[in-house]
Amino acid sequence: MIKRPDTRGQRIKRHNRVRGKISGTAERPRLCVFRSESNIYAQVIDDVAGKTLVSASTVESAFEGNGGNVEAAKKIGACIAERALQKGIEEVVFDRGGYIYHGRIKALAEGAREGGLKF
Repeated sequence: MIKRPDTRGQRIKRHNRVRGKISGTAERPRLCVFRSESNIYAQVIDDVAGKTLVSASTVESAFEGNGGNVEAAKKIGACIAERALQKGIEEVVFDRGGYIYHGRIKALAEGAREGGLKF
């Protein structure tokens, strides 16, 4: 019998390991990314207060087009940067969520940097 690896469990283990090392504060919140097959989500979180300060995703009604590709991720990165700057947030800690820094995750990060966020 062939046993499939638990890739979701492996990602969660990686995410927990990273979360043990980084945390968002009011001065420098955490930019957290979640990626599903068809959508991508980003949140700016203050872990000390336990509050989500800003969020953006491809499931919002204002978003046009396919949500599961690199172009969409770049748009969401720019959108989250714009919303964060409106709230006065300029510096964040990037939390890739246990995903490889590649493809859609990298595009979202580049879009956020181009939008004005520093990390």
